Amino acid sequence: MKLYKILTFSLGLLALTGCEDELDLYNPNNMTADEYWADGDQALAGVNATYTPLINDGYYMRMTPALTDGRADDFRADSPWPDLGQISNFTILPTSAPIQWMWEAYYQQVFRANQVIQNTPDIEMDEDLKQRIMGQAYFLRGLAFFHLAINFQRVPVPLTAAEGEEDYYIPTSTEEELWTQIKSDFSQAQTMLPVDYSNVTGPDRSQLGRATKGAATGFLGKAHLYQEEWSEAAAEFKKLIDGPDVNIYSLMDDYRDNFSPFSENNAESLFEVQFANPDQVGGSAKNYGGEPQNSWMQVSSVGHTYAQDGFGYSDFLPTRWIYSEYKEEETANDNIDPRLLVSIASYEPDANSTTVYGGVEWPHADEAIYPRKYTHDGLGFESESQGSAELSEINYRLMRYADVLLMYAEALNELGQTQDAYQYINQVRNRANLPDLETVSPNLTQQEMRDQIAHERALELALESIRWHDIRRWGWLYDAEKLAELRERDNEFNSWRPGKEYLPIPQSELDVNPNAEPNSAN
Repeated sequence: MKLYKILTFSLGLLALTGCEDELDLYNPNNMTADEYWADGDQALAGVNATYTPLINDGYYMRMTPALTDGRADDFRADSPWPDLGQISNFTILPTSAPIQWMWEAYYQQVFRANQVIQNTPDIEMDEDLKQRIMGQAYFLRGLAFFHLAINFQRVPVPLTAAEGEEDYYIPTSTEEELWTQIKSDFSQAQTMLPVDYSNVTGPDRSQLGRATKGAATGFLGKAHLYQEEWSEAAAEFKKLIDGPDVNIYSLMDDYRDNFSPFSENNAESLFEVQFANPDQVGGSAKNYGGEPQNSWMQVSSVGHTYAQDGFGYSDFLPTRWIYSEYKEEETANDNIDPRLLVSIASYEPDANSTTVYGGVEWPHADEAIYPRKYTHDGLGFESESQGSAELSEINYRLMRYADVLLMYAEALNELGQTQDAYQYINQVRNRANLPDLETVSPNLTQQEMRDQIAHERALELALESIRWHDIRRWGWLYDAEKLAELRERDNEFNSWRPGKEYLPIPQSELDVNPNAEPNSAN
């Protein structure tokens, strides 16, 4: 059973007020924070609510993917919305609403996770269920801090629920403190979460979409990788590949299954955000943000934001560079890399790909290209959003096993084990029916393998909110040769300036928190 409608319980009832005592009014119909956290049902509802920010506009409903993909060299803005263009060309201001929405969604998740972590231990309830609830809260807090780190660099790190006015003015932590907390949260989650929920006892039995030990392991490894802690990263990824316990993942035979509503929570997915359309779960109001309501939908806007002209907003377009990169190498039987036809909508008569959306003949100029990944194009649908707008039910995959294999190869290469990295890259290439890498490019040096892994990651993970963070963490923006390549691929990089690789701290946060510090992008 998919974890639908996790948003019906709101932790807004725990918000604090700064009014004088004589002005405080008690509403007997509303439960207070002191009255809550009495039993296991309430603890479970609390952690369910901690998932809810993931479907907000600032998180994975739209802005986190859009504002991440838009900064990479495989995507460029094509939108009348000024903020999207300014994000893509690194000129965004700290007063931008989409940046504020991202910040709010991440901290809403931290706020809710803190309440679960702080209050659940004292509840008398089934101990195994308590462990699973705590593990999910640690994972989700780590996930929120991870997104804050990779997008904003240095931020406040609250670890307890606010109880008074002074608790809202948390000072900005150092990068080291932030990353230490991220790794601590994922490590804690790893020890408390089950491998899956199929055999647990309790109300969460068999529910898909909840955080697992494998998800915590994958993100712990990724946190180490982003900090260039290669040995630690490799150790975590090896668990997912060779065991023990969490080596349960595998590549799907069909690459397209990773972006389809018909094959969600599959064998390749470590963790994904659960979306559904109104026909599946109801709802009459879009889940854009703020405090969730029972009337909320659980839809994604990514599909309509990315969909081609005539079917969606077409706010972004793939670059010609990534399109050409897919055509650099043919498959073993002399065909186009099949991942091109899943990732990009293009006119490809030689590959028998000349229609869009349920059989419509290619309606654009022959040379036009559009995003296809995370849209309904190519999946048998006649429209993007059931004839409406922003009604996608396609889950957003945050980590796939293919990414694990490539990250493990990267860690091995950085540890000087370049030859050992080939086999894990080949697993990903084999699905695309590309020639064996050891045959076509034998005996690569460590630097040559770095470039090869960058190429492999670009093709496998295009338009998945990953490429930009690869570019940033690899230091390409501060390498003159690499920066020149980026500017050749995507002229939006011409306006990048040192420090602008991060999003600015929202001005609204700096205005209200005297202890918050601006970052290099402000």
